[in-house]
Amino acid sequence: MAVPKWNTTRGSRNQRRMHIFLKKPSLVSCPKCGKPVKPHTVCLNCGYYKGREVIDVLKKLTKKERKLKEREMQAKKEEGKETSPKKPLSWEGLSKKIGRAHV
Repeated sequence: MAVPKWNTTRGSRNQRRMHIFLKKPSLVSCPKCGKPVKPHTVCLNCGYYKGREVIDVLKKLTKKERKLKEREMQAKKEEGKETSPKKPLSWEGLSKKIGRAHV
């Protein structure tokens, strides 16, 4: 049986183990619900992938959980609608905006 001639120092041991650690997973936000998801995977929160519903998330939920989920999804839709309709700038507003940028 082989026996080491010298003790391995703490520094040598720790330098050897320096690369043994867990790396953070790269996450992207789901375009439908905004929750962080691994890239190229189905969102488990809303069940969508590439703009299509792949999994019916509400199917397996109880009645109470389904109601909460539907309300959450409805609130998310309304939130998106409020920010999207923007009033187009008039010529005066556009000139003011450009004028501020150059000042």
